[in-house]
Amino acid sequence: MTGPTGARGGGDAAAPAPDRSPPAPGPSGRDTPDVHAVVSAVWRLESARITAALVRIVRDVGAAEELAQDALVAALEQWPATGVPANPAAWLTTIAKRRAVDRIRRAEREERKHAELARELAEPMHAAAEPAPGDDTDESADVLRLLLLTCHPALPTQARIALTLRLLGGLTPEEIARALLLDTTTVTRRIAEGKRVLADQRVDFTGRPAPEELRERIGAALEVIYLVFNEGYAATSGEDLIRPDLCLTALRLGRLLARLAPLEPEAHALVALMELQASRQAARTGPDGEPVPLHEQNRGRWDPLLIRRGFEAMLRARDLLAGARPGPPGPYLLQAAIAVCHAQARTAEETDWAQIAALYQALAHLLPTPVVQLNRAVAVGRAEGPQAGLDLVDALHPDPTLQDSHLLPSVRADLLLRLGRRAEAQAEFRRAAGLARNEAERAFLLRRAAALGIAVTGPDLGAAAEAFLAEAALDASSRRSYAQTLRRLRAGLGETAPLGAVTADQVVRVFATAWGDAAAATWNRHRAALRSFAAWAGHEELAAGLPRRPAASPAARPAPPPRRDLRSLLRDPGVPARDRALWRVLHESGATVAAVLALGVEDLDLAHDRARSGAVFVCWHPETTPLVAELAAERERGPLFLSARRPAPARTPADGADLCPRTGRRRLSYERAEYLFKHATRELDPAGAGFTLRTLRAGM
Repeated sequence: MTGPTGARGGGDAAAPAPDRSPPAPGPSGRDTPDVHAVVSAVWRLESARITAALVRIVRDVGAAEELAQDALVAALEQWPATGVPANPAAWLTTIAKRRAVDRIRRAEREERKHAELARELAEPMHAAAEPAPGDDTDESADVLRLLLLTCHPALPTQARIALTLRLLGGLTPEEIARALLLDTTTVTRRIAEGKRVLADQRVDFTGRPAPEELRERIGAALEVIYLVFNEGYAATSGEDLIRPDLCLTALRLGRLLARLAPLEPEAHALVALMELQASRQAARTGPDGEPVPLHEQNRGRWDPLLIRRGFEAMLRARDLLAGARPGPPGPYLLQAAIAVCHAQARTAEETDWAQIAALYQALAHLLPTPVVQLNRAVAVGRAEGPQAGLDLVDALHPDPTLQDSHLLPSVRADLLLRLGRRAEAQAEFRRAAGLARNEAERAFLLRRAAALGIAVTGPDLGAAAEAFLAEAALDASSRRSYAQTLRRLRAGLGETAPLGAVTADQVVRVFATAWGDAAAATWNRHRAALRSFAAWAGHEELAAGLPRRPAASPAARPAPPPRRDLRSLLRDPGVPARDRALWRVLHESGATVAAVLALGVEDLDLAHDRARSGAVFVCWHPETTPLVAELAAERERGPLFLSARRPAPARTPADGADLCPRTGRRRLSYERAEYLFKHATRELDPAGAGFTLRTLRAGM
């Protein structure tokens, strides 16, 4: 496990235009498909430069993208009849700039800018076919400005990724959705959210950040590019392990940034890292798409050109550190150095694992993340023996970041297997398979478990939990509460973990990670659910390590948020409609959180500002009704409060009442709703922890 260590590679940068243009099509339009292909290729390579130039002119990301799209439409309309221009990119830029001028004229804004642009663009179109001297510098500055803009610190990470792929990668929302395994609506919403945030923050579209801010923004851009690369290099979900298109896009953006910021050693280091990792792509999967571990790969299939380019980028980064920009190595340079160690070894046995372990130790000082520590454990396990690596892995068990990840149990299984503890290794492989969201990885881990040949008796944890929920005499509300507990247990231990092999210590770890800091009532509720399941399954010992917590005294209960601040929060239009509606209904009705989250669209009586919950009504103020109606729009049944995304196939609830039939999204869970409210009220809480949803009732 020496792959990407960041948050979760390659293609060339934009190539020069050919010396000759495609022949003009005849009147029949038989060449139209070829023209469309040319337009598509030019757009993919040049859209970032065109949009960047427009952003500088109109100072609005949305308007710039719209103008660039108008130019693209004009090309699709005119080129089939007139032929492809000698310089397609310059043609598109000229058309887009002219339309920008028209927009400025119509709006009667920026008269001086309009006059300047009008003089600049007064020449005939053919004169713009070739860039003027000095244009490359201006265009490079525009593209760098746009890249820094899409990675502005005010933007959420997901919006940064979507905007970068859209404006610099040239991908359509549909292509981004396919690449990230999201629906187009979600991608479009993230792009629109990013543009809105930039507009609300009144970001300067023309200036250059101060040196300190510039370095921070470039760091954010590097992070986004590496996130995109890693999603392509090791897909988190779906059927394929690798998504080459994303790797190509990330490499192109990385090379572009390294060209635009030539004195940034980390930019060159990231390019080196991605080139070297991308060089292994052909050897990373077998004939059926199954993963091939690094030490088993055929190194003769590693791409020597990408390795050489990676070494060259690494040398540039090291020279910058030693010369113009002296300083300690950054995280991308350390990761690139690790990749160099692998690329220099002709065989797996010649790998300098001691050097790799030392590099991971240095990286852990800069990025003390659990994933980096896990990679270090792998290296130590190779350099000093499997027991040394296992000791480091076991120290990471309490970390909540790795609780739902297949990485920790899969690494632990490898180390246990090398120690000869085959039964334990098989259990960990099965647990890892249950946590893996990528189909290729899941199948690979299950095959490794089966290859150990140890018979497993009894049901899997996932199957037993589904059978319990189906048979237990529970009402709908209790069933949902029990399902929340068991869903967390299954996520922490793996769907395919044999029930008979689950231990009380494993259960304690899951509970401590999930609800260690929860209120006594929450802890006891989940404990009671587990005890009921354990008794039904005949494994009462599973709850042996979970003592009941005493209820907090009234004096010890947290005070509600200040009334004035709470009113402001409940009316804040920046809060998503779903969360605002939930909080207002809880605050105004006095109902329990479980009762409100259990509401369905079919339970609503909007004419009377209420909804039926069992035998009683949950009522709210009339001004909240439009928010509730917005959540139920165009839906006739299903949960009122929905999660943000569809569940993965392996985690789709069996109870259809917890899924929206129209959107396929799951009912919002108590845990997620609690987290969001705590996060939103953190600044209102003197202790800085945020308030629980139950305090909304106390604040009436």
